[in-house]
Amino acid sequence: MAEESTRLRLRQLTGEDYPALARLMDMVYHDIGGAWPEETVTTLIRLFPEGQMVIEDNGTLVATALTIKVSYDRFSNPHRYEDLITDDKVRSHSRKGDALYGLDVFVDPEYRGYRLGRRLYEARKELCREENLRAILAGGRLPGYKDYADRMGVTEYIEQVEARAIYDPILTFQLSNGFDVKRLLTKYLPEDESSRGYATLLEWDNILYQPDDDSDWPRRSVVRLGVVQRRMRAARSVEDLLSQVEFFVDSLSDYRADFAVLPEFFSAPLMGLKPDLNSVEAVRYLASFTEEIRDAMADMAVSYNINIIGGSMPLEEDGRIYNVAYLMRRDGSVEEQKKIHITPHERKDWAIQGGNDLRIFDTDAGRIGILICYDVEFPELGRLLAEQGMEILFVPFWTDTKNGYLRVRHCAQARAIENECYVAISGSVGNLPRVDNVDIQYAQSAVFSPSDFYFPHDGTISESVPNTEMLLFADVDLEKLKLLHSEGSVTNLRDRRKDLYNLVWRGRRALDAE
Repeated sequence: MAEESTRLRLRQLTGEDYPALARLMDMVYHDIGGAWPEETVTTLIRLFPEGQMVIEDNGTLVATALTIKVSYDRFSNPHRYEDLITDDKVRSHSRKGDALYGLDVFVDPEYRGYRLGRRLYEARKELCREENLRAILAGGRLPGYKDYADRMGVTEYIEQVEARAIYDPILTFQLSNGFDVKRLLTKYLPEDESSRGYATLLEWDNILYQPDDDSDWPRRSVVRLGVVQRRMRAARSVEDLLSQVEFFVDSLSDYRADFAVLPEFFSAPLMGLKPDLNSVEAVRYLASFTEEIRDAMADMAVSYNINIIGGSMPLEEDGRIYNVAYLMRRDGSVEEQKKIHITPHERKDWAIQGGNDLRIFDTDAGRIGILICYDVEFPELGRLLAEQGMEILFVPFWTDTKNGYLRVRHCAQARAIENECYVAISGSVGNLPRVDNVDIQYAQSAVFSPSDFYFPHDGTISESVPNTEMLLFADVDLEKLKLLHSEGSVTNLRDRRKDLYNLVWRGRRALDAE
């Protein structure tokens, strides 16, 4: 075979291919019975044509993958090959099955340097995604075990292959294609003397699988984030402030954003209504408007059909002042996240105290977390949220200088990488000359992604012009996060050494979705 003359083509198996298929099976499986009867192959084509794939080279069949659909619950448990197919019958194909089962993949020995098996495996994976099936299952023979059976048990042999200390022509190949060993199967194929009748049950999980369920939040793939970089300006009344906020919400809604994100302490201009108050009195005065603003914004979320991350506002509870971010869903529900880590300025000048709860929220556009400004500089919080499946992290912030802003930005980018999620930061610009301790502000709002092939090369999806009032839009694809978790160049979440360290939330509230 001349390499330069190779012309490979992947297509579905047809009945006319049987003579070539039989020759190939006789060649590859001469030790365990050779080719299947023509009627069996014809039945496979009739029952599930999409699952029967071949690769031909200039019209000559050189590789084949045979596949059926099965019940995951049945065949993720112990079984034998004869439970799936025998010489005279395809026993377990189910039109309503929720998993693929790989019956066989075989390649002409002359073509084994061309990675044709990998092409067939990738085609199976694509079929699994297209059919929205939960997994691919396969029983993997252990032909190399014959050389080790007299000195180690089969379990040790599998462990050695997984550790790459031993090469097994089938198991090593399947592991390199993303399959995991789920269990040992005994008497799987009794006539397989090389494997001593053993096989591994292997599984590849379809991370894009969407089960049919009754969830209140239908799954979204592409989500549009709308970030407000707002210039602080005087407000003559709470109605005036709400009018300013509604302008931004209305504008973001016009562009069909799923989320509107406001900066930290966006209500601060109301402190200018009583400029003679000292700083502690002023923030308590500001807190007196919070419930009214929250309720009005909750109405906006419904009216404009957009989820609002309400920046943050001071809230007085039992004589204490907290810095609180509200999630106002477009179905009318409202949740809150208190700022946990309080800056020296907030403690000293405003007597603000830290909250004790960390929450994750399910929405109709993904599972989200909220960390207010300084909180994003503590990596433990982001990791705790990531362990609960966070997909988007929102960070309302308020920084006065560029170095303060860069602390927030760099930490937000780090959270996106280490937790394999999107992060949106929203800040304010300008100044409030009539408000004590609110002198200057610096911001460049942005949306960050993890750093891998699926995302922008610098991990920045979009960013605003520094210190300029504007709206920022970014479309984020939640399905790309799933691919990253499983198939990224690096997989930070999966590769954590939990045998050496762990992270425990000790707060009063259990960390779980609201």
